[in-house]
Amino acid sequence: MSARPLVICLTPVKNEAWILHQFLTCASVWADVIIVADQGSDDDSREIAKQFGKVRLVANDSPDYDEGRRQQLLLDTAREYPGPRVLVALDADEVFLPAFESPDWLAALAAPPGTVLEFPWLAIGPRMATAWLDKPGVPFGFVDDGSPHTRGRIHNTRVPVPEGAPVVLVDSLPVLHLQYVSWGRMKAKQRWYQAWETLHLPDKRPAMLYRQYHHMDTALRRAAPFSIESLAAYGTVDWESLFVDPSTTFHMSGLAEMVAEHGAERFRRVDVWDAPALGASRDPRTMVDRAALWSLARTQPFAGSGPVRLLDRALALVGW
Repeated sequence: MSARPLVICLTPVKNEAWILHQFLTCASVWADVIIVADQGSDDDSREIAKQFGKVRLVANDSPDYDEGRRQQLLLDTAREYPGPRVLVALDADEVFLPAFESPDWLAALAAPPGTVLEFPWLAIGPRMATAWLDKPGVPFGFVDDGSPHTRGRIHNTRVPVPEGAPVVLVDSLPVLHLQYVSWGRMKAKQRWYQAWETLHLPDKRPAMLYRQYHHMDTALRRAAPFSIESLAAYGTVDWESLFVDPSTTFHMSGLAEMVAEHGAERFRRVDVWDAPALGASRDPRTMVDRAALWSLARTQPFAGSGPVRLLDRALALVGW
């Protein structure tokens, strides 16, 4: 009988003190090792990580936002551990719905090297009162065989996904995405992403950015009830402290820095101008810009429908 693989959690961190203690409490239940790659946090993230015996804290010294580089750092660190390994890449705002004795999870641990492990991705709504299925299967895990990882600065896979690799869906162990429990913090994060993509992916139209980073507004309409009691297997965890929106996050300050460096006009057609961090900046939006954003907001609940697709095409004709 082959030895049970080492289960290694891969987690990037930058100023995640708001949720890191809760995440590490949960990850310590199922992971043998938790590799935390900290990218210059100036909150208590590093101090919190050091409180957990399973954590190996490494420094991500990159000055830039680069998902591919940080995942490669996590992957390289995990591969320092000898023997069979199962890699699970979760962000600090994600936890498993606990079912660690389920047959499909035990089967996943016994899968051959090179197997990609997919998990349902559930979004948990404000105050953890509701939930909705975001994606039925996301490659969060990999039975490691040394395969290379695809590098990309944003929106790339977190683990290697070799072409033609076998895929196992661990349906009983959904990943709960907790970013939405603090709605104000989440909105600050979405503003930052929109501004970042405006700088680094200039071919993406403003209307496309809006639709992508406001999908949660539509999803709330189909949310089902969720109970914190479903997480009781983790023991005593302070979930309610997550409901209070922090007054500042690195996303808020980072947005203000981007606007200060590149000028307000660069972000004229991006939905960031309700950010408190931009209070001292001159709002550059024209009446046309405001009308376009208003129409996007009013039609977001129906995004993807025929009439809304026609609207988006019309917006493209005027640079949106």
